[in-house]
Amino acid sequence: MSLESPTPRRRLLDDPRSIRALAHPIRLQLQSIIGRAGRITAADAARELGISHGLASHHLRQLAKYGFVQQVDGADNRERPWQLVHTSHSVEGIAAVPGGNEALAAFEQVAAERALDDLGRWQEQRTGWSTGWLEHAGLSRSTVYLTEEEFTSLMTAFDALITAYVEQRPLDDLAARPPGSRAVDLTVIATPQDPMEAEQ
Repeated sequence: MSLESPTPRRRLLDDPRSIRALAHPIRLQLQSIIGRAGRITAADAARELGISHGLASHHLRQLAKYGFVQQVDGADNRERPWQLVHTSHSVEGIAAVPGGNEALAAFEQVAAERALDDLGRWQEQRTGWSTGWLEHAGLSRSTVYLTEEEFTSLMTAFDALITAYVEQRPLDDLAARPPGSRAVDLTVIATPQDPMEAEQ
């Protein structure tokens, strides 16, 4: 089956202010909750996160201010639910924008902390999952020597593989989820270790 999508909902984050707006654990959680549910009210989000309705509303409004979520019509005249505007993001080229590296570092720190929390939750509840999930979930670590060109090729290939699924199955499209599928958070942390040296 082809995984190509005619209507990708991928957003290029080229403004450091937008990236910094995401660099908050509650906002990352809200995006995840909205994506899984398709749409959700502030009251429902507050209950799931265990925070006040006012705090949930504040962070949703901040996400809306920077174009990450939007309110849509609900089933009745009660509180209007929120939905995602985009279901994936790219930061390509942000390093060349003034303040871009600093904004990206702030976001990566929050995202990495959330990934560690997710790993801890998985370790606590992994009993009972079938072999395919157990053998491939969790942490995998390798150190290899790569040229810049090889590193770029590897990361581009990985991104293309994941993006195919992301675009065919937008996070908030409940109908696109195959039977038996589960939400899987994939966090790739690639960290070159040796300091850059001037070319001889």
